[in-house]
Amino acid sequence: MSETSDLIKKQLNDAKAAMEKAIVHADNELSKIRAGKASPGMLDSIYVDYYGNPTPLNQVGNVNTPDARTIVVQPWEKSLLGPIEKAIKEANLGFNPQNDGSIIRINVPPLTEERRRDLVKKLKAEAENGKIAIRNIRKDTNEKIKKLKSDGVSEDEIKAGEADVQKLVDTYIVKVDQLSEAKEKDIMTV
Repeated sequence: MSETSDLIKKQLNDAKAAMEKAIVHADNELSKIRAGKASPGMLDSIYVDYYGNPTPLNQVGNVNTPDARTIVVQPWEKSLLGPIEKAIKEANLGFNPQNDGSIIRINVPPLTEERRRDLVKKLKAEAENGKIAIRNIRKDTNEKIKKLKSDGVSEDEIKAGEADVQKLVDTYIVKVDQLSEAKEKDIMTV
């Protein structure tokens, strides 16, 4: 009996590790949504055409914030100023980059009420993606646990394992909700 329980415990541990990764991913995605203050992370999703290869912006130049309303991008090669400016505009983040010939300066506008609501919608969509990832882990784990029946795991242990998986899912969905609520509060604070 202890051996079969160990098989279920392994599945639960694997599920927990996968759900932790889903939380970290959701947190990273939520942190990319801006909340009024300038941050280099706002440009993490931007890729620049670097000699024919899409390359993350932070790998072709320095990205920093001299103050709460400004992001400065200093490319390592002057020839990249144009492609970086184009990539920032095409990313559709609501920024208007200014190229002064040596650096690109982005003034982060204060958020309007309408823009805040749009960001909250985006935030809720990202949070839902995190929940979907967690539910998919539940589905995969439950399938693996059911397959353990052929290894001699009893029906009762399988049911108990599935119940434990559901407890994990509930716990991690609450964590996603907490991340989402904190970010929403941050966005809606003027």
